Amino acid sequence: MRKNLVRATTMAAVAVTAALSLSACGGETDSADASSSPGASQSADQGQEADGGSGGSAEDSGSTSTSAGAGSGSSTGGSASGKSGGSADGGSGGGGKAGYGQACGTNDLTWSARSESQAGGYILISVKAKAGITCMLPGVHPVVAFGSDGTEAGPAEQAVGEQVKLSGATTAYAGVNPKTTNTDDGKELNEIITSVSKDDRTDPVSLTTGSITVDRPIVTNWHTVPQDAVPGTGLDSD
Repeated sequence: MRKNLVRATTMAAVAVTAALSLSACGGETDSADASSSPGASQSADQGQEADGGSGGSAEDSGSTSTSAGAGSGSSTGGSASGKSGGSADGGSGGGGKAGYGQACGTNDLTWSARSESQAGGYILISVKAKAGITCMLPGVHPVVAFGSDGTEAGPAEQAVGEQVKLSGATTAYAGVNPKTTNTDDGKELNEIITSVSKDDRTDPVSLTTGSITVDRPIVTNWHTVPQDAVPGTGLDSD
């Protein structure tokens, strides 16, 4: 009987040990199952997506901000450059003749002509520089042509004079004697075609003079005083 009691006690202890072992294994299994359950996995995925989404948004936001800044800077710079360049080119182009002191062209000047009675009658040509222009007239006579055949006036002075600087209200004069002969020959005209000098390559201008008789005409050099532009017969002593 004692042996049966001992055996029963031993079996009971083994059963308890086995139960405890199974309980421990079950706890570990449950814990592992809980860790690998779909809910936990989904939760972790959502967390990762949330983190990734947030990082992506921040990255996108930074990229967009940088692009916008670069675009704005480029546009502003281009605009400023365009305005500055345009303003500078326009100011320079519209302000006047570039290169002060260069030779006057016919189109740089305002021209006029009137008949004078002194010294038997002659035509006084006067010129001024247009607004904003400063240029130099050569110390020679202007080109003066008459009629459809292009008869040109010869020099009334034998020497070359000084250059004349034209700017603002400064006026230069040249005198034309349309007829230096004592005959009844000549052609009747009422205008002249003139330009600064033979070296000028700009277009000449047409000036109305009234009725004149042309025969062997002469013209003086440019002068700053109208009395110095009274032509004679073509000799310096006249």
